[in-house]
Formats: sequence, structure tokens, C-alpha cells
Amino acid sequence: MAAGLLREIIPLTKNDCFTIFSRTKDNFDFPLHYHEEFELNFIQNAKNAQRIIGDHIEAIGDLELVLVGTNLQHGWFNHQCKSKKIKEITVQFHRDLFDEKFLNRNQMHFIKNLLEKSLRGVLFSQETIKIIEPRLFALTKKQGFDSVLELMSLLHDLSVSRNMRVLSNSTSASFENFSYGSRRIENVMDYIAHNFSRNISLTEAARIASMTNISFSRFFKLRTGRTFIDTVNEIRLGHASRMLIDTTNNITEVGYKCGFNNISNFNRIFRKKKGCTPKEFREAYNAYGTRYFI
Repeated sequence: MAAGLLREIIPLTKNDCFTIFSRTKDNFDFPLHYHEEFELNFIQNAKNAQRIIGDHIEAIGDLELVLVGTNLQHGWFNHQCKSKKIKEITVQFHRDLFDEKFLNRNQMHFIKNLLEKSLRGVLFSQETIKIIEPRLFALTKKQGFDSVLELMSLLHDLSVSRNMRVLSNSTSASFENFSYGSRRIENVMDYIAHNFSRNISLTEAARIASMTNISFSRFFKLRTGRTFIDTVNEIRLGHASRMLIDTTNNITEVGYKCGFNNISNFNRIFRKKKGCTPKEFREAYNAYGTRYFI
């Protein structure tokens, strides 16, 4: 976490399970920030506003539902949004609402995975949002034990929903606790994390996994949902994003230090994955990432 970034003290008491806010507003005016609590944020009618989650920047559509993990920097900003009737529902709950032993129970498997993914920010699909939306509005009117049961039910339904998208690259989250269900994959991921700055071949990774290249490629895609090359590039982009945010190194230096030996290739991959060039990313982040002290 960059020193001095605004830490929000949210109005959730230690004796409450969660807090929920529902409001209509005409703009986004809160700076980039973080807090220890998990946050489920629903936004309606704010097309072309901009979302920053960790090292991810993206313009949003008319409907938005994101789960933000503990201590992950985030914020929504006006950008090109023209709406003056933005609807927002925010649910915040303690990081220890679900005890670790409780999360390790079989029936909690999907919620545990969702909370782990949220350390990088999770964007839910439009289909999922349309199903969950009326339940979020109803949750604002519930109280007591029923409200806690409904929150757990919502989280479970979100955890098994289709086409959710993890937003921030893995290296930008405050800590990682992902399990790929395979020691071989975890060994390869660890190897990539420690060697991303140099050339890493598929053959090297397959040897670490004690598999042939073809078998490893299929196995890796099955376990992670991404190709080996895409994964290496995403890890490199995560480190590059952090350097663009936290250092004054020029774009070329950042690219080379993160394993991109061809700067035009670095710019091309960065734009493809993030929708902007490294220069535009740095400028956008600096515009919203004003540092505050608490």
C-alpha cells in the first residue's frame, strides 16, 4: 500500500455484522482510498464514470456491481459521466465476519473463493447484476438476523455466478491467498513471480511441473482459465502498473525491468489488457490518486 493513501474509517461498529447505504447523488467526490472491511458496491446510471480497483482502470456502464477486498485501493470518479441521478448501494462488512475455520467448511467453499478473489476486486456480469439488483434494494429495508442471512445468501449466489471478472493484477493486492488446487501450478506461479523480469519459456515451466509442453499447456489453462503466456504477461503488467504508480521511472525503464524486452510490445500488450497506454495509465492514476494523511 502506497504510503499516505487515504484510509477510510467507515461507520461500521465492531458490534454490527455489516452496514448498508443507499443514496442518489449527482457526482463521485470521494478520493482513491482503502479500508480493512470488504465492500460490495452497486452503481446504477453512471455510464462513462471511471473505476479504479488496485492497478485496474476502466470506464463503467449503466450497471455496476463490484466486490472489493480488504485493504485494496479503490474509487469511482466522474470521468465522462453526465448523469445527475446516480444510484449507489454500498454494503460493507468486517474482514472477520466469516471466521477462517468457518470458511474452511465444505459448504463455505465458494464464498471463501469469492473473498479470496476480491483481494483483487471482482466485477460481476450484467446478467448476475440484474438478478441480484432487486435483492440489494430489499436488503436496505431488512433488519436484524434476517438481514445477515440475506447477506450470506447474496454472497453465496454471487460466488457461484457465471462470468465474474477479477480486475486487478495479482501483484497489486495487499496480500494473496489464492489456491489453484494443484501443487504443480502453485510451484510454477511461484517461479513466475520470482523470475518475471527475465525471459521465461513454456519449456521451463513444463519442466518445473514435470510435464510435457503440450500436457502442461492444457493443464495450466484448465486450472487457471488462462494460457501460460497470458499469465506471465499479467504478472509482468501487475509489476509494471505498480512501478508506474509508485516510482518516477520512465516508461522504457519500467518495461525493461518488468521483462518486456521490446517497448512497442510492452505498449501494445498494456493497451490491450488495460485499455490505455502506460503513459495514460500513469496520468489517470495521478489525477485520482491524490495522497492524503489520516
